[in-house]
Amino acid sequence: MDDDLVASPTPPFLTESLEMAMEMENENSKMPCFSCAFDNQNGGRSFSAESYLASGSLKRVLLRLDPSPNDYEEDVVEMFGFQWVTEMALVESCGLLFGLLRQQIDRLENLVKMSSSDFGQAANLHSEAESIRHQCVEFLHYVKVFIFRYLEPPKLENNGMLHPYEELEAQLPSVLVEELHALTMHIGHLCELPSSVLAAFTIQHQAKVFPPSWHFLHLHLDIKWLVLEVLHVLGEKMMRQVVYANHFINLTGENLTSVSLFEAHCGNLISDLISLSINKFIKVRPSEALTSHHYPCTCIKELWILLIQLLDHRNKGPHTECFWSLVNKTLKNTFERPSSSKRMSVFETIQCKDPLSFSWWIISHLASLYQFDRNGNLDEKKQKESNWKFVEELLKKSIDAQTGVLEEHLRMHLQCCLTLCSFWDLNLSIVTILWDYYSKNLNSCFTVPWLGLKDLANVSKTSLSMLELVKSCCCEQQIPALYKSSNSYFIFLSILAQMMKEAENSGMHPWKQIKGRIYSKFHRRRMQELTEVGLQNFFNLFLMLAIVAETEDIVSRVLDLLDFMTPSSITVSQRALIWRGHFAFLLIYVEKNMDISVLAEKLSNAFREKAKAFLVTKNDYAQKQNLWTLLSTYVDGVQEVFETSCYLSLSEEKLLNDGFTMLLPACRGSELSMVLNFLQVVLARLRSVHERVRQGLPVGNPAPDAQLPLVAKEHHLAVASALWRNFFPYLKSQRMSQMPPSPQLADTAAGFTLLALDIPGKALSDLQPQPVLSMMQLFGWDDMVWPQLVSRYLSHLIQNSALCEAFSSMGYTSYEALTVRSWFRCILQMFVDQPGGVLAEAGAGRTVGKAYMEQLTEMTRLIFKLSEVETILSKAHVEESVFKQDPKNALVQFIKAVGRTYSGLQTLPEKSIMVAKALEYLGDVLKYVKPYLKVKGPPEGLQLTYWIIGCLVKFWAPIMATSKAQPLLFRIVDCLLLPHSVLQQDKELPVALLSAIQESLPLYLQGLSFICCQSQTQGAYLNQLLGSIIQQYFGRFLPSSPSALGAGQHPMLTALCSSITVPQMLRLRKTTLHVINEKYMQFKGNAPPPRLASVLAFVLEVLERTQSTELCEADLVLPAVLKCMVLVNELQVKKISTDIVQYMVEGCQAGSRGERAAQLTSVFRQFIQDYTTVYDHRVFSILETVAVLDQTLVTSLIPTITQSLKDLEHKQGLGRNAALREAYKRLLSYLSEAGRNEIQKLESETG
Repeated sequence: MDDDLVASPTPPFLTESLEMAMEMENENSKMPCFSCAFDNQNGGRSFSAESYLASGSLKRVLLRLDPSPNDYEEDVVEMFGFQWVTEMALVESCGLLFGLLRQQIDRLENLVKMSSSDFGQAANLHSEAESIRHQCVEFLHYVKVFIFRYLEPPKLENNGMLHPYEELEAQLPSVLVEELHALTMHIGHLCELPSSVLAAFTIQHQAKVFPPSWHFLHLHLDIKWLVLEVLHVLGEKMMRQVVYANHFINLTGENLTSVSLFEAHCGNLISDLISLSINKFIKVRPSEALTSHHYPCTCIKELWILLIQLLDHRNKGPHTECFWSLVNKTLKNTFERPSSSKRMSVFETIQCKDPLSFSWWIISHLASLYQFDRNGNLDEKKQKESNWKFVEELLKKSIDAQTGVLEEHLRMHLQCCLTLCSFWDLNLSIVTILWDYYSKNLNSCFTVPWLGLKDLANVSKTSLSMLELVKSCCCEQQIPALYKSSNSYFIFLSILAQMMKEAENSGMHPWKQIKGRIYSKFHRRRMQELTEVGLQNFFNLFLMLAIVAETEDIVSRVLDLLDFMTPSSITVSQRALIWRGHFAFLLIYVEKNMDISVLAEKLSNAFREKAKAFLVTKNDYAQKQNLWTLLSTYVDGVQEVFETSCYLSLSEEKLLNDGFTMLLPACRGSELSMVLNFLQVVLARLRSVHERVRQGLPVGNPAPDAQLPLVAKEHHLAVASALWRNFFPYLKSQRMSQMPPSPQLADTAAGFTLLALDIPGKALSDLQPQPVLSMMQLFGWDDMVWPQLVSRYLSHLIQNSALCEAFSSMGYTSYEALTVRSWFRCILQMFVDQPGGVLAEAGAGRTVGKAYMEQLTEMTRLIFKLSEVETILSKAHVEESVFKQDPKNALVQFIKAVGRTYSGLQTLPEKSIMVAKALEYLGDVLKYVKPYLKVKGPPEGLQLTYWIIGCLVKFWAPIMATSKAQPLLFRIVDCLLLPHSVLQQDKELPVALLSAIQESLPLYLQGLSFICCQSQTQGAYLNQLLGSIIQQYFGRFLPSSPSALGAGQHPMLTALCSSITVPQMLRLRKTTLHVINEKYMQFKGNAPPPRLASVLAFVLEVLERTQSTELCEADLVLPAVLKCMVLVNELQVKKISTDIVQYMVEGCQAGSRGERAAQLTSVFRQFIQDYTTVYDHRVFSILETVAVLDQTLVTSLIPTITQSLKDLEHKQGLGRNAALREAYKRLLSYLSEAGRNEIQKLESETG
């Protein structure tokens, strides 16, 4: 009885046997066979339901159960078209039946030869070939069932006579061995089949109709497997006694037994399968080795699994080789070409250019098939037999210098080795063999030329990338992808890491066994021989070991080994690599929550020395560049430590030493940018971790002990202190630099401000006792700091609720107002860094950087979110869309909103508070624009200055009228409108300045006119100022001829004609006309003033466009105009003067005649008295024109005219002047009855 049966009272396979029997009870049996013609929708199985695995055929054979319990139960069975007695056929007709089997095989082979490409015959050929194959397979299954059911086990010799049938039955085992041998010889080797038949492997499995070649090929596979099954069942039935083929032995003299036939057939079958794999391997690239399968179809895969299961099952008994042993032997026989010509003849067609790579490939793929169980299902927990001894031999060949294996093949070999490590048990010999090779080749790059640039990055650029690369060796990996992503050395590290981890998990301590071998390879000479690549490989090895083994011991040894290197011979790139390696070890310390102080101090001391050298090196560019390579490596490394550290509780502050105080002043451009970026990261990281630890929230991994928060806070204070001490002084010194600072300066300053908020006690003493307030005063509210810095700085902080609460708690109420003031300044000074003069005109508009404009837009959006600003905008009913506008327009809208809000206030205290707040918003606004005024440019800056401050004067006029704001108003007028340069009439103003004033002057005039109306105390002085402004700029913007007046509207006309209240308009019009009358319409003797026509045209325009029924400025304008009509003969002047007189007379008629009529009468009476004596005819002519317009007016002047006439005659002393009286009568003729009466009086006097 088999040993398995007595292994335990309840053998495990007995349960499986019962389950199998129950499964088969109700099934209609379908003969198992190889079939790859199935889809994968059969319940997720890997093989067809008809396969030997999925159908349970193999399992039944191994469990010594009836191979087909539901078949061959009838008395008669049909085979090859004939009826046979089920229980006797094989005994009586064994030779005949096997002969019929061979005939059917030949018949199918003939069908293969006959088959053509005629698709019309395809279905018939498929059906016939399938039928033949089915008959052959069915017969071999019958043989298997017959042996199991009807063949009697061997009995003790019986000396009595036997029945003829019994004699035949006794000979059946021997006959079966002979027939099976004959069958194997008949079908031959798979590799000997024609290529047209072997090509059937490539037919798509989804096909429904197959050619005869496909059936013929799969019949070969069926026969090869079923012969093994039959021999196994025969051996089990014969109770594992050897069956001799007596007849064959007697005929040939060669030994043939059931065992020798099984072994020979197994060997031949494995050789056949290997030959098929070689044909597949020829087309496989090394990079695709693990993803390219070794079987042409799933039937071959199943056959390999069947062999594994059967051979390893039989290996449990005595004197039977296991699967790996047969494979190893076959591979050696195949590639070593034994001298036996008999063996050679079988494999003479096998051609493999790289047998070593093939051996690795086939072994790794076969090892993966051990995951399948007897049912063909994946079972990853299944125990897998290893083949390490053979693999060790392969490995030695792979790294043998005489073999000369290229890197492209070595990668593939080690990929296979790594795959085997994941399947098999631990084997440290593999590591020893590989380390002996790699320790001698550390300086090699291990590159594959045809992979190109992907394969050239042998040296990591950062410590984190170095560590990540090494960590990838220590975790689960996609092994097929390693070919292109890793070189063979990294695959070796992966093997070593996997061995170490598996051993640790199993309770072994491999490091103690391995470290001696590793350390012994590094001595002083070896360390000095290492190139940069060699150093990288050195670090990769020890980083991996530090991850999986004793970290401190390994790091200590690494530091000792690096001391062997001669400092003078270490290149800059090697030194940078050593620093990166140190930081990579620091990252491991951090990940393992180990204190880094010792290693950090060693690194930071080296950094201090290099930073000092960097500071003192001035003109040696190459030396400075070399030093920066090291310093940037340090900065990158420290940043990675801070980003990786979970709690910043491992002495990270040791890395932030005073070397940075020397580094920062020496940095320029991109160097400074890098250090400031690093500083921002450290600040943000410290604040984030400190806040979470303070709140007791988990940062990443759970806290290792309860004391962590206390320890972490102490370290956080130390880090903060180092930052303030070693970084902030430089930052402070740069806030008022000569050139606009980098945006990163603002970002970093904001970071320090928030740090002062979180950890106030560690800020520098000169910032105490309120460091947050001090920081805001330094970087946010100081008028001397660059606006670019201020806007970006404040944008980080405006919406910070914690900052707002801090200011509230300290009772500092001006926080928002000062922030608004800074916003004012940032907008007003947006052109400050522009050049002045002519050069600015072409490009200044473009050179306001897009980034700064975006920054101002963002700042504006945030300013409009401040509570004070929101309140003002709400009261003024300003829409939210305002802050989305251009910052300049948004500022104007805010100015309007403040003015509107003030106007809506009712009580004096409210107004007083609002005035103070408005002035606080402004600050020293003239100081902000002083740079523009000083250099008279750039044009955009001047335009912005005059426009924004003009808006202040106009829209804050009620505020400016108050006593608190008037000093600012007077300064605005003095600095912007009436500076010394303007008062010098002989000196031309710059075009840009004059243009800016011209565009904005209406705002000032309108605002001042309102203030003049409102002010009680300074009214006279304000009126004087308004007059001075009009006097200075009326002439500057007055065109030389009236025709040009309409082309570019005069700013004073704009001020009078745009939206303005009646009192403002009247005040402004009166002042304007007064100035014009006094300064621009005064004759020098009889010589008219310059540009008289233009002045008169302006007056006419003012009168026409500022119609008012309140008052007629007849006494201001009319006397001068009438004088022009008398004294000036120029047609244009006469016409415009006449139009003015006509307008004023008609205006008087349109209004109430009382006061206006009296004014006109008074003006004309004086005109008559002044000019009749000399210009009598012209006076009468003018009065005739007026009489046409207003008879009543002239009628009221009759007494004055008559008296003037008489006075003139008396003065002349010639009696009555007839000509003059005729002219006077002509005038009187226009005056109706009153005129006629006066004419009669004059005539009566004559008479």
